[in-house]
Amino acid sequence: MPELPEVAGLAGFLAGHLQGTVVSKVQIVSFAVLKTADPPFTALEGRTVTGVRRFGKFISIDTGAVSFVFHLAKAGWIRFTDSPTDAQLKMGKGHIAARLAFTGADGPRGFDLTEAGTKKSLAVYVVRDPQEVPGIATLGPDPFVEAFDADMLAEILAGSSQQIKGLLRNQGVIAGIGNAYSDEILHAARISPFATAKSLDRDTVQVLYDAIHSVLGAALAEAKGKPPKDLKDTKRSLMRVHARTGQPCPVCGDTVREVSFADTALQYCPTCQTKGKILADRRTSRFLK
Repeated sequence: MPELPEVAGLAGFLAGHLQGTVVSKVQIVSFAVLKTADPPFTALEGRTVTGVRRFGKFISIDTGAVSFVFHLAKAGWIRFTDSPTDAQLKMGKGHIAARLAFTGADGPRGFDLTEAGTKKSLAVYVVRDPQEVPGIATLGPDPFVEAFDADMLAEILAGSSQQIKGLLRNQGVIAGIGNAYSDEILHAARISPFATAKSLDRDTVQVLYDAIHSVLGAALAEAKGKPPKDLKDTKRSLMRVHARTGQPCPVCGDTVREVSFADTALQYCPTCQTKGKILADRRTSRFLK
């Protein structure tokens, strides 16, 4: 799933290629992808792109009075081209959920929103204001806004009995962090994914705050300027524990372990994060703290 660094990279790429262009054609191909009806998606056509913004894991392509907002969910992605086709796509066929074409002073360009797999979660909204999108309206603070400091994080954690792994992924608490980077942040901070948020002392909160910024900051720097086709590989190359089950931890050499859930999994290092304890798989037994 694309998270804050990749979504920021995509937003920056699209801003550089679409700002000032005119939306020439919008096709919605998936029956389920479009979540709004007013204004109609055709209202985008003929409008000039004024900017591209990121809200958590959402991207908004703005045209003044109307915005095209999308969330790539678990398996969505962008396929960008400088040679868009005029072909009319058939509804419900293939992996393409939506296609947008643009005309600029230096020629045409466009992109497809694609989604692999059978579980379709990619979402598109055509709205007058991105804040009309429910997922954006309820977002927690972005980790890189000025107001998000260690004191704010401490206040958030102090009021929560949630396990820290789940809290970091909760978009209503902190915007933009998902399964992969929460694994990486907790590994960098040397915190168990099952530690209770309010149990962390002030010094540990500071370590976690620093890890959030160091891990996401490094990933943002790597993603900046890269085209969509390179961002997934860039993300994989940065992972120390996530999706590395059975491999050695690059910090201590212990074996990276996994805890599996019904539809996802987390990875961690026992030596770095749980004082050597192996966390039990939720599918077969209760968690070990």
